[in-house]
Amino acid sequence: MDNGRETLKELLHGRRKKPVLIGGGFAIMVFYIFGAARPVPEETVLAARWVYSLATAHSAAPDAYAGDVPLLAFELGERFGYVDREGVFTVNRTKSGDVSLSEDYWAEHGAVSDKIEVKNPLNALVMTIEMKDGARGYPFFLDKRMFLINSEQNSISALDESGKVAWTYDFGAVVTCVDAAGGLLLAGSLDGVVEVLNTSGERVFFFEPGGSRLAVIAGCAFSDDGSKIAVVSGVDEQRFLLMERLGGGAVGEYRVTRHEFLGTGFRRPVKVAFVDGESRVVFEREGGLGVYELSSRNSLTLALDGEVVALDGSGGGGLLFLLTAEEGGRRRLGAVKFPSTLVFAAPFESDAVFLGRDREYLYVGGGAKLASFEIVKR
Repeated sequence: MDNGRETLKELLHGRRKKPVLIGGGFAIMVFYIFGAARPVPEETVLAARWVYSLATAHSAAPDAYAGDVPLLAFELGERFGYVDREGVFTVNRTKSGDVSLSEDYWAEHGAVSDKIEVKNPLNALVMTIEMKDGARGYPFFLDKRMFLINSEQNSISALDESGKVAWTYDFGAVVTCVDAAGGLLLAGSLDGVVEVLNTSGERVFFFEPGGSRLAVIAGCAFSDDGSKIAVVSGVDEQRFLLMERLGGGAVGEYRVTRHEFLGTGFRRPVKVAFVDGESRVVFEREGGLGVYELSSRNSLTLALDGEVVALDGSGGGGLLFLLTAEEGGRRRLGAVKFPSTLVFAAPFESDAVFLGRDREYLYVGGGAKLASFEIVKR
């Protein structure tokens, strides 16, 4: 299980650091996409908007930002920050330690910190977390809330608006996945347990999927309102489960409405997400990407080469973008037309990669470059 012991800190901060390759690979990818002039899919194309080198792009002064354009959080290699649709960076920094960031907050910290400054996307200080009075660990941000996970990765604390600990919950094993929605916190752990905590830190749901030789929760996700839970669990056999809060059920009353065996499975964290207006769940499975349709209750598999390293998190308009990694540093930007058709794939070579989406705008990073595309119909 050594390969499966990648923990929450790595999930929150991305994969382990590797040397950043700064070269022409990403530029070649951009040329390939637009030089080939292929539809993605029929009547839908990617239109180039801008490409910037993060090493030379400057951050705008906070008062220069209009505030009416959404900001996208990005983390690419040794750099991170926020950028708007027009390519204006409000934060563009080189990492000086570990980084946690969301659409609302970001923070840098070392292995041991006496205090941690939390800032907003305009680089303004929101609060300072003092590591005392029960506050210990590393910050992460979900559902516009702030949390700390301890160094052993088996205890989570929620913070109030002043940065003080509101509650702490101790898990029975290392936390391997986490999500939050609707005031609830979802966590899966190395011992194969799924738990849901309410706003007071009280456990309202406990479930052990079982059915596998090795119990571990490899991936988990909430729907936006916290009424549905998607889980990938176990190794040999690995399983996909969908749990729903049915009818007028109280918070914490979830029932399994879908169960599916996925083969031997991965001994590592896997991607799981509700997409396309929460009408589908997508998840990694052996040989590719699983797509489960909530309305029809159909489960489909899209064959892919390599490991899925990023999903666009939206899947809006019936189109999901993803990045896959193959041996030798080869990456592919792909587009999936639902229900399960790969309609586009562009190869490039880069160690550090990023993928983000804001409705009809797609952001792709490779090496030290970040590019913006508009998804348009023609």
